Amino acid sequence: MTMNDKILKGLLLDEATVLSLDDLCQACSSSNEWVIELVQEGILEPQGQRQTQWQFSARCLQKAHAAMRLQRDLDINLSGIALALDLLDEIDSLKSRLLQLEQAAK
Repeated sequence: MTMNDKILKGLLLDEATVLSLDDLCQACSSSNEWVIELVQEGILEPQGQRQTQWQFSARCLQKAHAAMRLQRDLDINLSGIALALDLLDEIDSLKSRLLQLEQAAK
């Protein structure tokens, strides 16, 4: 294998996929405690009343991975991660709206 060769492992999920707490932790290679902290901070919003019933969407998995990168790479705390992810979502929403307006103007 050369330096440019990379082995990628991944999990392909569709929008209807739901993950349990354990599934999410395994997919993120993280602890239950870390995911619970993300829920408590409002970063992740599982379905289900009790922790044993929680179900996470594929979007939650994306957010958890983004949170992990922000924490690891930039050493951002959970409150900062929540703010950063909200701002990134807002940017995506604004880009989408701008694209719609540009297409309507053509």
